[in-house]
Amino acid sequence: MSQRHVADAWERGDAYERYVGRWSRRVAPLFLGWLDAPAGRRWLDVGCGTGALCAAILDACAPTTLDGVEPSEGFLEIARQQLSDRVTLHQGSAAAIPLGTATVDVTVSGLVLNFVPEPSAALAEMVRVTRRDGFIGAYVWDYAGKMEFMRFFWDVATQLDAQVAQMDQGVRFPLCRPDALTELFAAATLENVEVTAIDIPTSFADFDDYWLPFLGGTGSAPTYVKSLDEAARARLRESIRERLPSRPDGSILMTARAWAVRGRVAA
Repeated sequence: MSQRHVADAWERGDAYERYVGRWSRRVAPLFLGWLDAPAGRRWLDVGCGTGALCAAILDACAPTTLDGVEPSEGFLEIARQQLSDRVTLHQGSAAAIPLGTATVDVTVSGLVLNFVPEPSAALAEMVRVTRRDGFIGAYVWDYAGKMEFMRFFWDVATQLDAQVAQMDQGVRFPLCRPDALTELFAAATLENVEVTAIDIPTSFADFDDYWLPFLGGTGSAPTYVKSLDEAARARLRESIRERLPSRPDGSILMTARAWAVRGRVAA
């Protein structure tokens, strides 16, 4: 395989749901429990995607209002279907949130900050729209460590072609570590900054349940898989199959870890 740049594709909400969305929906309630924001507040979800975090906010936090901002129309289409009119959805970016200053009480972002070109600018926007003494929280996958189903993929892909290392999210996203998240939030002059790990089990019925979502073309690893020719894709598939910790019944159980960070806007 020759060296080339493969840009992430993030347009198909249905493919994202099969690949990562199903696991994001398990992390979101645990994150909100840890964030511990009071009920009856105005909420904003930055990079709301297909609506996993928004749905958890509706279920657990009794928001008075809830807005979601997302650049991908494909993701917004799924969010509209799942959330109906309970959330005000906006097509926009984290760097230019289409809300007024100090108009929300709690601003959150799930699995987004590492994909934003300038995380500090995005966080500054989150601070801008959040009232004084309001809450800001986010979480990202631990790509370099315990996000195991992706870690197996990239470790095998890199063994087959060393040039793939430049696409590995564990390498590309140094922000997805507790010290980097702490520094980012502290630099935004947020107070009481804390970071914690959130672990969930990722259980796959068999190898196909693990592998087929990688063929959807949405997300970093699926975009890479789509770029391969048939022979290279088959080689990658079988190499991963040999490495995965399969049980006697064919099922595969791994762990997915997210790093969560929270802080408060200075009063």
